[in-house]
Amino acid sequence: MANVYDLQNVSKVYRNEGKEFTALRDVSLSISEGEIFGIIGMSGAGKSTLVRTLNRLEDVTGGTVRFYDKDLALLSQRELRKVRHSISMIFQSFNLLGQRTVIQNVEQPLRIAGIPKAQRYKKALEMLEIVGLTDKQNVYPARLSGGQRQRVAIARALASDPKVLLCDEATSALDPKITGEILDLLKKINEERKLTIVIITHEMSVVEKICDRVAIIDEGNLAEIGEVREVFRNPKSAAAKKLVFPSNPFEASDPSRNLIRIVFDGLASERPFIADMVEQTGKKVNILSANTRSVGGIGYGQMVLELPESAADQDIIIDFFVKNGLSVSEVN
Repeated sequence: MANVYDLQNVSKVYRNEGKEFTALRDVSLSISEGEIFGIIGMSGAGKSTLVRTLNRLEDVTGGTVRFYDKDLALLSQRELRKVRHSISMIFQSFNLLGQRTVIQNVEQPLRIAGIPKAQRYKKALEMLEIVGLTDKQNVYPARLSGGQRQRVAIARALASDPKVLLCDEATSALDPKITGEILDLLKKINEERKLTIVIITHEMSVVEKICDRVAIIDEGNLAEIGEVREVFRNPKSAAAKKLVFPSNPFEASDPSRNLIRIVFDGLASERPFIADMVEQTGKKVNILSANTRSVGGIGYGQMVLELPESAADQDIIIDFFVKNGLSVSEVN
């Protein structure tokens, strides 16, 4: 499978009035054709800067960004415009033209490209059918809900038949139900049109729902990268653990007690692991937190457990979970 993007040692430094701010430090990653790739980080981590290097809205200070093996920094303005026709973008704020109807908004990139009126109208109608809004073609954006506006933005982005769709916090302004519908739509588009999608977000739930792989950005650094399921099961970096681990609604009975996180997938979700552990080992644990998530279409459960004080008892409990195929991590 071809790589759409190859980033090697990418850095970005902003300079203003003699002061420097490093937004990205030595980031290297690749994005494969046809995958849904997530870039996640807290506010200010550098993820939006990173996505803007993917269409050269930001020039890198160091390193290279290659798009289908073309170094974006070496392209002329004419060549860059041609490449950008292959890269569409949708945003949190939708960026629709308020004085144009829905179908006129979808036609806009085709109008700029000089496509004849009848041809662009037909194409725009096809795109509205994909996002389920053909009945809204003559409505103005102000009369649409937030979810409908984002669907129009997606239709507009698809109109130019891009190879890549960049989504910069595209669901952040939407409620959970509408967010789920938009993510389902993006997944469907990815599967049916084989479109490469890059999703920038600060919400792990977005990544878990539809992304194949994820890069975690922390203070400009690439903290971790991998398949979403693996990162969820066994996060290695502090930034990944902060995003993945459940919050504890209860305090440990003693600050010195060790806590562990166990993860089990949907195939094992019906097994009473805690009851089995108590029955087979005679040891007890305190459940501090528990929840379930859908990760890549598979149900996962996770628990944070407080272990007994005895180191020997702790080893027995952890050994039981590991032997039963559960992922076990220490919670610091």
